[in-house]
Amino acid sequence: MDPATPTTAPQTGDASPTRNPGDGRRPGYLYRQVAAHLAAHPDRVFKVGELTTAIAAPSTGAVFEALKKMAGAGYATHQTGPHRFQITQAGIDAAGTMPPPAPRTPRQGRHGAGRRQPVTRPNGDLYFPRKLAGATDVDVLRRLREKRIPVLLYGPPGTGKTALVEAAFPDLLTVAGTGDTVVEDFLGNFVPLPDGGFEFVYGPLVTAMRDGRALLVDDATLIPPKVLAVLYPAMDGRRVITIPGYRNERVEAADGFYVIAGHNPGVHGAILTEALASRFDVHIEVTTDWDLARHLGVPNPAVQAAIALNADLAAGRVGWAPQLRELLGFARVRKTLGLPAAISNLAGRAPADDREQVLAALRQQFGTDITALTLGKQR
Repeated sequence: MDPATPTTAPQTGDASPTRNPGDGRRPGYLYRQVAAHLAAHPDRVFKVGELTTAIAAPSTGAVFEALKKMAGAGYATHQTGPHRFQITQAGIDAAGTMPPPAPRTPRQGRHGAGRRQPVTRPNGDLYFPRKLAGATDVDVLRRLREKRIPVLLYGPPGTGKTALVEAAFPDLLTVAGTGDTVVEDFLGNFVPLPDGGFEFVYGPLVTAMRDGRALLVDDATLIPPKVLAVLYPAMDGRRVITIPGYRNERVEAADGFYVIAGHNPGVHGAILTEALASRFDVHIEVTTDWDLARHLGVPNPAVQAAIALNADLAAGRVGWAPQLRELLGFARVRKTLGLPAAISNLAGRAPADDREQVLAALRQQFGTDITALTLGKQR
């Protein structure tokens, strides 16, 4: 964490709309000062202490509260380990206007356990946090990162593992694992230059370590165990690696560096070795949130069919069942092409071996004759 950032920020200061007695300034003065400085440097990511010094603010805690208020409104991005903030286009457009206070409901506890406020992912899509360990999944991952506790996410494809990590860590780098992933995909390699020479380009592991960023190893169990071993010295107490292919260069992990991995149990070729599992202190199963699917516009019959098929999947009667990804695709197709086309398309997404069971589940819920979406002859 940033040494200048208190673990628990004080709850008083100019970041609140309430006047701070004795400061001689109007309510919200510090908030507007923080927002103005960020807007004047839109390409820069600030630590709390750096910003406090830059604007000569009297309290780091008050600056931290102002920054969290901006991040909560979507006016700034918030990276943890250490805490860093950067203004967004929405923050620039707001021109220092304070957001309205977030409403509290009886479901919200001290840590905001009931919040379902969406988080914007780097691609612009919204992620709706889910409950986990008395808080939200996004908050839990951020807390674990602060304590350097690595997490392994597991569950069927399409349940939102990658989306969760992207929402939690805006500074994320990713290695997409396959059976062909090699050490150079982590460390880097020489690339040819236009003049005929070669230049060494550092890989995502090296970049994440040097810049203090989060690294997602996606589909980690598809990567050969000998290749994954490159991560282990970076994750343990040493937090140091060497690059054998580039002068044995030594790389030390900066504060904020964090490794999180995801894998899909049951996928052909996936092997969760003891060496890999033991490196992650927290294992979190990620499943589809059916209530969220309904909230996002998926018709209840489609959700019920998916629930039934997932029960069959758990019992081993089918090898595939629709998850949140497929259900959201269903909602988009329905909006564009209509309900019959969306139903047929969902059936067509099922593997051939499981299609009859999927068709039966859809027919039971929708009560119509359903076939996979097929291009027929010309009329």
